[in-house]
Amino acid sequence: MDPKNSGEIIVDKATSDTLKSSLTTVFIPITYIIVFAVGLPANGMAIWVFLFRTKKKHPSSIYMANLALADLLFVIWTPLKISYHFNGNNWTYGEPLCKVLVSFFYGNMYCSVLFITCLSVQRYWVVAHPLSQQRKNNKVAIGICVAVWAFIWLTTTPLYLYDHTAKLKDPNITTCHDVSIIKDPLDPFPSIQLPYYYFIFMGMVVFLVPCIIIIVAYVLLLKALGNSMDDSSAGKNRQKAVVLIVTVLVTFIVCFIPSNIMLVVHYSLLKDGVINNGYGFYISTLCLASLNSCLDPFIYYFVSEDFRDHVKNTLLCRSSRTVERMRVSFSSMKYSRKSKSYMSDSGNTQSSSC
Repeated sequence: MDPKNSGEIIVDKATSDTLKSSLTTVFIPITYIIVFAVGLPANGMAIWVFLFRTKKKHPSSIYMANLALADLLFVIWTPLKISYHFNGNNWTYGEPLCKVLVSFFYGNMYCSVLFITCLSVQRYWVVAHPLSQQRKNNKVAIGICVAVWAFIWLTTTPLYLYDHTAKLKDPNITTCHDVSIIKDPLDPFPSIQLPYYYFIFMGMVVFLVPCIIIIVAYVLLLKALGNSMDDSSAGKNRQKAVVLIVTVLVTFIVCFIPSNIMLVVHYSLLKDGVINNGYGFYISTLCLASLNSCLDPFIYYFVSEDFRDHVKNTLLCRSSRTVERMRVSFSSMKYSRKSKSYMSDSGNTQSSSC
């Protein structure tokens, strides 16, 4: 803090240069624009499909609907982030709204991690226990989703207990969550004690533990698929599993792993009074974490064949009744591999392409 003016914060040169650079005033807001432009319609359509177009509910669709909801609840707040960064990282909306934005940001991050974990375990369970009771599994899935939302609500509460805005001397701006206020540079730990313990806990428990569970689930999934070599659909299931694993892996490598590592590193340095020379990278990883709202719809697309069909029919403006009539019509025809078309008993053919 500035000894001449206790209301202003003095930051180191690396932080000041980063806040003035095109990284935070051009690249980051453009990234959030992409998140908003892609995430809003994609997750909005996903929720609509899961709620109104998917008649037969199953645990995977329940987890994916909740994942889409978590993404949508964050995406609707991104215009504030876009305005903030385009305004030179100057927050003009007050401390309460800054706290809300921060809580939705981290709530979405860790909610996504937990629901992807649930989805990964569910994929293994379907392969390992194909005869399990559907209705019972749905009830378990709903109970788990309620527990996840309650846990996220509880764990984001500490974010409301300390200030996230900081009035800087140079540059002359008010930041939101980008700068931590340290009252005594000789003893910085008391000033950042709460966020330090918070992000250590979230990184170790809410991020690392689910990562381990996901790895174990996918190893067991591939092993279970490998044991079903005689099954004619085993090759197709293995291909789906590999695509899902790659999609989740990309999401974690781009969005979750760098941000969680840098959060722990950043607050550990602040605790010891050490300047974070990688401040620009730290800010960038938090921005990239928001891309999960764009990548998650690919998980829905690759996991659920029903979701792919419903999205295609929705984009083609087909009603549920029309889709059902087409399904009945095609099911009464014989498929000819030679002509790649469906043939009725009367000899008439109908193309299978849209």
